[in-house]
Amino acid sequence: MTRLEIAYRYFMLLSKRLSDKQLMMILAIIVGLLAGLGTYVFEMLLYWIKYALVSWFPVDSASFLFLIYPATGIILASLFVRYVIKDNISEGVTRVLYAMSKKGSRIKAHNCYSSIVGGATTIGFGGSVGPEAPIVLTGAAIGSNVGKFMRMNYKHITMLLGCGAAAALAAIFKAPISGVIFVLEILMLDITVSSVIPLLISSVTATTLVFFLKGFEPVLDVTVTGTFELGNLPMYIVLGLSCGLVSYYFTSLNAWIGERFHRLTSPQKKWLWGGVILGVLIFIFPPLYGEGYEAFTNLMHGRIETLFDNSLFYRYKDIPWVIALYLLAILLFKVIAMAATNAAGGVGGTFAPSLFVGAFTGGLLAYSCNTFLGMNLPILNFTLVGMAGVMSGVMKAPLTSIFLIAELSNGYALFIPLMIVTTASFVIGYYFDPYSIYTKKLEQSGELLTHNKDKSVMVFLHLNELMETDFYELDEKARLGDVVKLIAKVRRNIFPVVNSKGELMGVVQLDDLRADMFDPTKYDTPIENYMIPPPDTIMPNEQIMSVLDRFEQSKAWMLPVVDKNGKYVGFISKSRILAAYRQQLVEISES
Repeated sequence: MTRLEIAYRYFMLLSKRLSDKQLMMILAIIVGLLAGLGTYVFEMLLYWIKYALVSWFPVDSASFLFLIYPATGIILASLFVRYVIKDNISEGVTRVLYAMSKKGSRIKAHNCYSSIVGGATTIGFGGSVGPEAPIVLTGAAIGSNVGKFMRMNYKHITMLLGCGAAAALAAIFKAPISGVIFVLEILMLDITVSSVIPLLISSVTATTLVFFLKGFEPVLDVTVTGTFELGNLPMYIVLGLSCGLVSYYFTSLNAWIGERFHRLTSPQKKWLWGGVILGVLIFIFPPLYGEGYEAFTNLMHGRIETLFDNSLFYRYKDIPWVIALYLLAILLFKVIAMAATNAAGGVGGTFAPSLFVGAFTGGLLAYSCNTFLGMNLPILNFTLVGMAGVMSGVMKAPLTSIFLIAELSNGYALFIPLMIVTTASFVIGYYFDPYSIYTKKLEQSGELLTHNKDKSVMVFLHLNELMETDFYELDEKARLGDVVKLIAKVRRNIFPVVNSKGELMGVVQLDDLRADMFDPTKYDTPIENYMIPPPDTIMPNEQIMSVLDRFEQSKAWMLPVVDKNGKYVGFISKSRILAAYRQQLVEISES
């Protein structure tokens, strides 16, 4: 027996002496430490890659290496994923949600490090995406694998998964409250005392570790001065509405570009198109390089001229109308650059890009009003609030947006404008699309967990597992006498009628035969005389919630399942679904 096995057995024996709450608190600390360390390693790796590649560029001229770097990063990340990991690690937050709903919250062990390597490579070489989604997937994977190591049930593994995600986000932003709210609002864990306490412990643990390793300076080194001025209220409302429209542009264009890349048949074509689009955009607009924190930090401080460094437009950095158009172009093209990076095979998220776009939305509004309308809007405040606004509309997470910006900048004096702008943006974004950029695909496929307990339980049920296939099929040319002979052998009271191709023609119910089944003179009656069309039919790939809606509409208790060609597959009963629902509810609720 190895030392590792001895240590494992000793730890398991020790854990049995603890209550569930005590054990979860200890594990939350362990997960917080591991997630915080993983975040630190990710940030250091990203920093050194980016420093080695671009720190030596002269600021007064454009570098043609911007045309090459992004494609190189995408190809390296794609090859790493394709041939080393051999698994999909893109769309980190969406994959965490999928694991919660379809994988029993179990995430493969390689995700504890693979997103760090893939994300740092993509972003360090210029991929215009954010590090948050890869690091959230990393933290969630750490929590999930700690739970698996401890042989815990679904409920506790899910809690540790949430602890890892909260710790990772808290560590990367040095924002423990935001990490907790992110898990409750976006990952949609149940809001209970038993769930909040481990999340707080893991978030604070990870943040404290990062403070020790990196110092106490906030991620955004800004100082919010003054208080909310009532005279700026109309412009904050304008900013909120603008952020809502920009967030719709963000999600719609991202989905459209992703769909176009999905149609490309080979990874080489995706690399080519993604590399060309991203390289040209970054060559023309260098602030699009990487996650963009440095760019919108300079914007906040009013150092707009630095955004022209390494740009073709460097000589025009003092012309107001050029500056306004330049900011607008960066805002609009950031979404294209982000979508192309992810769709071409890069590893990154939409978290940071939404903050980037929001910062430029607020900064552009403040700069334009001050320069062309003679107003005196605080560009720092509008930039910060704009970040929260677009993030709220894109992620449908207003609380996370408010607290994140407040923690990032110590800008608690901005709570009122933050609430106004995030609410307005959320309402506009929700009007166009009620689902976030993370949850839209999962909702369409019926794989999304929500705070609605009934819907969440239904996500775990699968039609192919509940479908019954032991019904006796009747040939459409059968006679009543043939069915009478079967009744003594089978226990079913409903029979599907199929043709020679196996297509469902209708159903025959035992109740409809009772009047004639004891009259031998009618045994030659064609069975089609007793056949009725089914109230509705179900497709094999339908989600359970959709099936229940069909039952409610048809007022039936049993419906046939047919494939896309109309061939009979089996039957699904409402009672079987309800029984499976009750069993699943007990399983996921057990402590």
